[in-house]
Formats: sequence, C-alpha cells, structure tokens
Amino acid sequence: MALMSKLPNASISLRVLARLLSYPDAELRGQLPDMRQALHADNTVPAARLAELDALMATLESGDALENEAEYVQIFDRGRATSLHLFEHVHGDSRERGPAMIDLAQTYEKAGLFLGPDEMPDYLPVVLEFVSTQPPKEARAFLGEMAHIFNAIFSALAKSESPYASVIGALLEIAGETAHAVKVVPDEPLDVAWEEPVVFDGCSTKGQAKPGEAQPIHFVKNEAIRAGAKAAAQQGASL
Repeated sequence: MALMSKLPNASISLRVLARLLSYPDAELRGQLPDMRQALHADNTVPAARLAELDALMATLESGDALENEAEYVQIFDRGRATSLHLFEHVHGDSRERGPAMIDLAQTYEKAGLFLGPDEMPDYLPVVLEFVSTQPPKEARAFLGEMAHIFNAIFSALAKSESPYASVIGALLEIAGETAHAVKVVPDEPLDVAWEEPVVFDGCSTKGQAKPGEAQPIHFVKNEAIRAGAKAAAQQGASL
C-alpha cells in the first residue's frame, strides 16, 4: 500500500502487528529484530501482551522456517474462523461483499492510500496499515467498530492455542477494547466441504449409487431388447 500521510501516535505498533500477521517468509524473519525494537520503543502494548509477542517473534526468528510457514497457512488460509479477510466474517460469500470491498477501497483512496494490484481492502494487515495513518481518536474508533470481528478471530486462535492470538489481543488493547472469548463456530472439515454433492451420491468415486452397500444386479433378456428395438423401428417407419 502506498502511504502519503504522516504516521500518527501508536502507528508503529500497528505497523508491527500488521507485519506479524503477514506470511513469515525470509524477508519478515530478517525484519524481526527491528520490529521487536520498534514495538518496545513505541510503548503502546501492555507489558504482559508484549511478552507474548516477544515469544512469537522468537519462534518465527529461531524456529524451523518451513514449520512456521506451514503452520501459518494451516491457521489463516484453511479456516474461515481465523481468516484475516474481515468481510469473510461479516458477509461470507454473499453479494454484499463486493460493494463493501469497493466502499473500503474508496475510503483508503480518500485518505491518500492506494492498494497494490494483489492487495484486498479487507485483509487485516492492509486495514492496519490504513489505520496507522489516522489520528489516534479516529484510529481507535475505526478499530472499535471491528472489535467484535477481532474478538471472534482472537477466540478461534486462542482455542487452537495459536501464539498469533497475542497479535489480535494486542490490537484489541490498542483499540481500547478487552480481548475476551466469544462463541466460535467450528469450521467445516475440508473433506466434508469438498465432498461430492448429494446428487452424485458417490457414483464418480465408486461407480455405485450407494457405496458401501450391496448393489442389486438386474438382468435384461435379449428377447426383450430385440422386441424394444423392433417396436421403435416400426414407430419410426410410421411417422
């Protein structure tokens, strides 16, 4: 996202949180020492939450890179409850999602911020970059309007004991909110979500109408087949 305005108070912490929610590739790992230093210097995140963020950054910095990357994909890309696309939690796949995307992108543009070609306006790291450019009062109000979504994500992450819950918790606290548990709707397993529609009833995988059950075999006599063909031919000749 192209930034054209001066960063206000608490913006550094918001930028660090946005970066921590990004894919933990080699570039991010190389930035972690500076991110840690900036987060401590900004003195915005409560001490207890800051310790949790330090632990997360230590894991990303010193842990197995491939495992960390795979865990990130498992958490954020394979479940709706922990999706970082905020409108996924509000609109799902409904038609309202498109207009909401346009409205949010226009809000960014009015503030002098323009999305890159691969950026979605409702992606939380992008949202946080925008909020980081706003005055403290407006930034807190903007985040407060989405607190119910953040708490839903926080609860889903905490339920799975993910250290990324600390990032959402810190975000809520910066917004003047309290991170607390809410009811989490469990994600439908992928093997269920991707299974064949009922109309196919498993026929393309097992060649049966009711896989797993004994299938009746029906025999048709050749005489019946020849009689049917003869009747069809006679009917065609009479037309």
